[in-house]
Amino acid sequence: MNVLIVEDDDGVAEALEQALGVQGYQTRRVGTGAEALRELAGASLVLLDLGLPDLDGHEVCRRIRERSCVPVITLSGRTDELSRVMALHMGADDFIAKPFSRYELVARIQAVLRRARDCLQHAAGAVPAPRPAPAPVPAARPAGPAAPPTPPAPTAQEEARETTAHRAAQPPHLAGPLRLDPRTRKVFLHAEEVCITRREFDLLAMLIAEPGTVMERQEIMATVWDENWFGSTRTLDVHVGSLRSKLGNEWIETVRGVGYRLTVPAAALA
Repeated sequence: MNVLIVEDDDGVAEALEQALGVQGYQTRRVGTGAEALRELAGASLVLLDLGLPDLDGHEVCRRIRERSCVPVITLSGRTDELSRVMALHMGADDFIAKPFSRYELVARIQAVLRRARDCLQHAAGAVPAPRPAPAPVPAARPAGPAAPPTPPAPTAQEEARETTAHRAAQPPHLAGPLRLDPRTRKVFLHAEEVCITRREFDLLAMLIAEPGTVMERQEIMATVWDENWFGSTRTLDVHVGSLRSKLGNEWIETVRGVGYRLTVPAAALA
């Protein structure tokens, strides 16, 4: 199975190659639309980023579809309806909005390949998707005392009760006049509640847990969003900007090239 990755962002492309390699896929990588059209032969599937430096990704998708029925999955940070609809109209088999996890990516690839098997032109040169090796059959053991029964997995209600109990045991986080309460998921500044979103709360909770400590961008993304994050970390900057607009610019300090840290402004302590 040969996957052609069309992505001009080196970081994203390398992450895609690594994630697909672990699943047994062979990959080829190009960074422009022109290269994608030249390297199309032999590809079993194309991962096509729509934001290419030379040709618009929608046009590349249209040209691919003119000459081949190879499955095409488009990737884009543009999640507006028009971008999705245009990609599908131009011949894409699926659209994945950035950022996404590797689990979603692999699942969508497998789903598209299942549908592609009905295309005789493509199936003639395609290689079946890799299958996991069957689990080894354990050798027979002599009869002996029966093993104790495995305790049942906790139910959803039990897990919810455990989560609620854990939150109830967490004390509020304080940083000067800023207070974050994990039990109620509320934030107060100078005793006045600040309305923030769920993701903003999780981000602030991570920063306020260790005031003054620099949190790296990738560490924040893995903790607050997803450890299998693909795509730009621009969404982190957007959430930080939103928090600054609600708390004040001085509360969250940018450490250039590294990440962010929570600081208590001197004016807030006056």
